[in-house]
Amino acid sequence: MTNLLYSEIEDELRDGVRRALDDTCPWTDVLAGTEKDEPYDAAAWRAVAGRLGCAGLPVPEERGGAGASWRETAVVMEELGRAVAPVPFLSSAVLATAALLAAERSAGDAAGGDLLAELAEGEKIAVLAVPFSTAPGDQLGTTVGVEGGTLTGRVTSVADGMAADVLLVPAPGGLYAVDAADARRTPVTSLDMTRRLCDVALPSVPARRVAEGEAAARAALVTGAAMLASEQLGLAERCLEITVEHLKTRYQFGRPVGSYQGLKHRLADLWTSIAQARAVARYAAACVAVGDPDTDVAVALAQAHCSAVAVKAAEECVQMHGGIGFTWEHPAHLYLKRAKSAAIALGTPDRHRASLARLVDLPSA
Repeated sequence: MTNLLYSEIEDELRDGVRRALDDTCPWTDVLAGTEKDEPYDAAAWRAVAGRLGCAGLPVPEERGGAGASWRETAVVMEELGRAVAPVPFLSSAVLATAALLAAERSAGDAAGGDLLAELAEGEKIAVLAVPFSTAPGDQLGTTVGVEGGTLTGRVTSVADGMAADVLLVPAPGGLYAVDAADARRTPVTSLDMTRRLCDVALPSVPARRVAEGEAAARAALVTGAAMLASEQLGLAERCLEITVEHLKTRYQFGRPVGSYQGLKHRLADLWTSIAQARAVARYAAACVAVGDPDTDVAVALAQAHCSAVAVKAAEECVQMHGGIGFTWEHPAHLYLKRAKSAAIALGTPDRHRASLARLVDLPSA
């Protein structure tokens, strides 16, 4: 039976990441950063990816990584969700890294070995160039063509594309590495300004194939969906925490707002949903970490549940804070925007429920 409890090492990792994020990107800095042009928080990225070595957790030691697993990475994702951290961790340390790891496993060589080592050390940022709404089962590379070692085409709504040094582009025949400076990247308006999107145009840019077929990109999307569930879990937990703190100290009619039974019931329901989200997110991370045959089912279940829980937690946070929760000067809107954008990232809950139904052979309506 899979042990879903956090290990002592995972707890220590969580403490280190939380301290680093508290120092480098408190919510006031995150809020201020949403009005700047920088695509991500460089100080927070250096602290988490570089100094703590979190970008290399799932990468083998011989490739310059820590030789840990996706379970440890999931703990980092929880903390990043809790802080609404504006760093390209999901894009680079999860999606791009997972694609390169899958490519090495399938090909038995190190076509992307140098790049993988640079990603593990946090020296470079790579992004899987697919629309951020792409689900694991979607067809890939349909808008990009390959001819004579160059790529031509366009990819819309790429998460963290403006922060990338390297683009990993699915195209007919495989997965290709492109120098981001060779592409034309156009920022687009993003609901979540802590994870910005851009459109990528590839005007016959030089490319190097790092994987054959679609298997590497698909494996990355599955892993990314599992890790995103952990981010959503961390976000939901933080929303509940700050809401409870507020209701304990906010008084109306001479008594704490949190003493009213109606609000207590809503908080209890939310706590139960988050406890369930923790179970499915941890199981999905554990399955991805060991390549369990149940991985696809676990990931579809985690995304179907955690997406909705994160949105509900953020909505309750806004509403139970009353008027202040609707203001720009309170962090509640940061959580709501991240939760809403994450709910459509890597496949909507409806799509994951449909995928889950197929995987467990449920009859169609």
